[in-house]
Amino acid sequence: MTDLTRLTAAELADRLAAREVTSVEATQAHLDRIAAVEPAVHAYLHVAGDEALATAADVDARRAAGEDLHVLAGVPIAVKDVVVTRGLPTTAGSRILEGWVPPYDATLVQRLKAAGLPILGKTNMDEFAMGSSTEHSGYGNTHNPWDLDRIPGGSGGGSAAAVAAYEAPLAIGTDTGGSIRQPAAVTGTVGVKPTYGSVSRYGLIALASSLDQAGPCTRTVLDSALLHELIGGHDPLDSTSLTDPATGYVAAARAGAGGDLRGVKVGVIRELQGEGYQAGVLARFEESLDALRGAGAEVVEVSCPSFAYALAAYYLILPAEASSNLAKFDGMRFGLRVEPSEGPVTAERVMAATRGQGFGDEVKRRIILGTYALSAGYYDAYYGSAQKVRTLIQRDFAAAFEAADVLVSPTAPTTAFKLGEKLDDPLAMYLNDVATIPANLAGVPGMSLPNGLSDDGLPVGFQILAPAREDARLYRVGAALEALLETSWEGPLLGRAPELAGGAA
Repeated sequence: MTDLTRLTAAELADRLAAREVTSVEATQAHLDRIAAVEPAVHAYLHVAGDEALATAADVDARRAAGEDLHVLAGVPIAVKDVVVTRGLPTTAGSRILEGWVPPYDATLVQRLKAAGLPILGKTNMDEFAMGSSTEHSGYGNTHNPWDLDRIPGGSGGGSAAAVAAYEAPLAIGTDTGGSIRQPAAVTGTVGVKPTYGSVSRYGLIALASSLDQAGPCTRTVLDSALLHELIGGHDPLDSTSLTDPATGYVAAARAGAGGDLRGVKVGVIRELQGEGYQAGVLARFEESLDALRGAGAEVVEVSCPSFAYALAAYYLILPAEASSNLAKFDGMRFGLRVEPSEGPVTAERVMAATRGQGFGDEVKRRIILGTYALSAGYYDAYYGSAQKVRTLIQRDFAAAFEAADVLVSPTAPTTAFKLGEKLDDPLAMYLNDVATIPANLAGVPGMSLPNGLSDDGLPVGFQILAPAREDARLYRVGAALEALLETSWEGPLLGRAPELAGGAA
């Protein structure tokens, strides 16, 4: 039998529908793969083997009874640990929530369960999604399957690593400033940040409420489209949820796979290339542009001058919202509770002791920065100014989309760096998100797909951005580029990744 862990989600779904394999067999194959490679990768914080197998058995029984099932029914999935799951631990990568088991499911988890996808477990992440390397997890580092000494990106490095290491065919990530797309770029996978509000945020532990967005982590563009249609759509429990139906993504991906982009205008963002970008990243980007031209697309250059200030604006808006959202973790209601070692036990002292012990350095750094930016004497100078820059970025996007159907850039300026390399330099770490942040500030959708290896033999990502509510454009252009590149490579890029010790060949 073909190694079930190497099938794409769409391929596995076809095999399940044809009853060539059962969901129990597919789920067990992935649990076996997790057991074999997790000691090296550490993509998961919690593996839900019994629960996943029970779901798989139920799907198999329903399929055998002739029930009409969702196309992805029986296909296993991993979920980032910032998404609450009833009955399964949810920690957001933080010690302050160690052992917390939510009493309810996030809306997107309800949709996964209703469709019959076995949840393999919860994936590792930077604490409260604050980071670009998954080195800020309270539970240890995740390792990049391409090179175990390197980072898998962040904050959703666990989800991307699980997909890249064949520990799950699908995963859920969240993207606040690039935390789906940047890990996808450095692990050779596909990651999509949907339009803000098109996937419910109900049940996501909030980092920055105006920026956070859940989305798919997969190995192919089609797989992302299938998962996106499942988890998307209106949710009355989320006041920011759009009423648009989540449809057309799979059709766009299938149409794009034909490689015909005639009539499509692609805008290259001048400000998201050049100085600071690794030579191999730029070389692969130019090759991808040539491939798009060969498919009939018209490639033009566009300028978005306000993007130069996006990083600074983002690192004022995000900490400000985070300092407010994380105030609920006070040692009183749920999670960790630490009492002061000396002196009276007052509410204030318990809160200080709990937050001091439960939060990591990066979380403390951003809470302090955000509280300062929101303080009475500095609100207008910092937070207010950052919101004005955000408006300028939105206007730049609007003008650019007048000139092009989609915008493109490298997803990240470099390939995966070594673990520990940038931990002592937060500003250098923050620069990894320079190309992805503008999309979150404007609420537009973005995709990263692998477009080759840099000179160091590590994966590079190609970013595609579309206007708000036009996510289907990502899938058409992304699928076309994916098909063209895989034809030239004679197979998917992940096929070139080194085999992990303990994993089946």
